[in-house]
Amino acid sequence: MGNFHATTIFAIQHNGKCAMAGDGQVTFGNAVVMKHTARKVRKLFQGKVIAGFAGSVADAFTLFEMFEGKLEEFNGNLQRAAVELAKEWRSDKILRRLEAMLIVMNEHHLLLISGTGEVIEPDDGILAIGSGGNYALAAGRALKQYAGNHLTAKEIAKAALEIAANICVYTNDNIIVEEL
Repeated sequence: MGNFHATTIFAIQHNGKCAMAGDGQVTFGNAVVMKHTARKVRKLFQGKVIAGFAGSVADAFTLFEMFEGKLEEFNGNLQRAAVELAKEWRSDKILRRLEAMLIVMNEHHLLLISGTGEVIEPDDGILAIGSGGNYALAAGRALKQYAGNHLTAKEIAKAALEIAANICVYTNDNIIVEEL
């Protein structure tokens, strides 16, 4: 039995605003698109945090729930919740097998969380994960650098995903964008 995965998630902080975009494709194995309208980006903690996942769907939902619990436990402190999730994810024998990654953000911080214990905050305020992540990352960096103040964070996030969807077979153009 194959796994459900493959996606693209892109997040950006730009001109005092934050946005995260994700596509809707769920792929079974390497050959079958099972769903076109999955929602892989969502707001958490009273709408103050955005989280997006790439990887196995069931694993990602487990991580979403755990992360939301950590946010509640640490009263919305994004960095502390991320570090505690990464520590638990890395050290637990069962959780260690989860195949997913998370990008989380609030108005002040943008973080990548992985199962190897990584919690990374990018230097340039841009992150992307998933099969089309490198395409979206390159597009987003170019848009941020050359569009300057002409585009909003939301517009850059959507455009970066559209570009990735035109290149990556595991990314579709059914794009959800959340912003803070």
